[in-house]
Amino acid sequence: MLPQLHRHRWMDEEIDAFRDQVRRYIAGELSPHLDGWRRQGFIPREVWRPFGQMGFLLPELDEAYEGAGATLAHQLVVQDELARAEFPANVAVHSIAAHYILDYGTEAQKQRWLPRLASGELLAGIALTEPGCGSDLKALRTRARREGNDYVIDGAKTFITNGFTANLLVVAVRTGDAGSRGVSLVVLETEDLPGFRVGRRLEKLGQHASDTAELFFDGMRVPADQLLGEKEGEGFVQLMSQLPFERLLLCVPAAAVIERALELTVAYTRERKAFGQTVFDFQNTRFKLAECATIAHVVRSFVNDCTQRMLDGMLDNEAAYMAKWWCTEQQGKVVDECLQLFGGYGYMAEYPIARLYADARIQRIYGGTTEIMKDLIARKLAA
Repeated sequence: MLPQLHRHRWMDEEIDAFRDQVRRYIAGELSPHLDGWRRQGFIPREVWRPFGQMGFLLPELDEAYEGAGATLAHQLVVQDELARAEFPANVAVHSIAAHYILDYGTEAQKQRWLPRLASGELLAGIALTEPGCGSDLKALRTRARREGNDYVIDGAKTFITNGFTANLLVVAVRTGDAGSRGVSLVVLETEDLPGFRVGRRLEKLGQHASDTAELFFDGMRVPADQLLGEKEGEGFVQLMSQLPFERLLLCVPAAAVIERALELTVAYTRERKAFGQTVFDFQNTRFKLAECATIAHVVRSFVNDCTQRMLDGMLDNEAAYMAKWWCTEQQGKVVDECLQLFGGYGYMAEYPIARLYADARIQRIYGGTTEIMKDLIARKLAA
């Protein structure tokens, strides 16, 4: 058992009850189907309708937009419980897309899309990455040109989470000259949208229940009122606005997976026998697990502190960058150490530790690579 963590102000009885509701729903309604969803390569969009109706998709939205009027901590609790149950980041992406609309959309856009995102009628994705453009969004090439009351969009995106299942996309496009000032965001409802096409569902190392797809826009025409906000050229600023929250959406799962891997490994090593004793009884095993337990404690403490600082409006970008790179790197380290203690069984996909290992690798890449996070921190040090 891990040492007792200090409880922050956000950890009240109400959020404990909410966590219990989310955990029980996932265990009863979602987890029994997860193996099948992994095999087919996606979670059907319809699965999220009852999840939304329970108030779990976007609990942080105001009641005016059919949310529960809760805090961002409630969304982080949802992410914590989904990650613990081995679910990928589909709901996290959905939440980020909703927050772009919440923070920058016109009131008409908020009324049009947010209630349907909260209910699960719409499942959102974010189309940023292009075949020749990853972290450097200033270099994106998908272009939207204005023709009367429409935008005509041409280009391609890749590595898009929810790209196959989403029916609403926030798409980064170029509406102006090269550089960040020429970037805008356009919101699309994609069902039966002429000129929009989903390409391949990409086969990945891990996260097999999460659909990741190529997207193509071929002369796709959408009304100009689907530009997010009211002005062109605001897209880069909009994308940068949610960074602390977005980073925590990745740090919280890192903490959850570390704890889950440790639990699985302690249980396994206490049962597995070798040379007349349990694997747990070997000094090397005990030392390794002690190290992993320490990391788990520190990661969770860091994440909980960042959550409190975010709720207090005090979480700066650099602290979020630190949390993102360090927590996800520790996730990879701990899961690797735990898998080693399973021996050959750890390499078998039927064991959860093998899946946790494969799923963890992307954490150091998406949402800003470890290297990008360190560079951003270093820029602040030099300022």
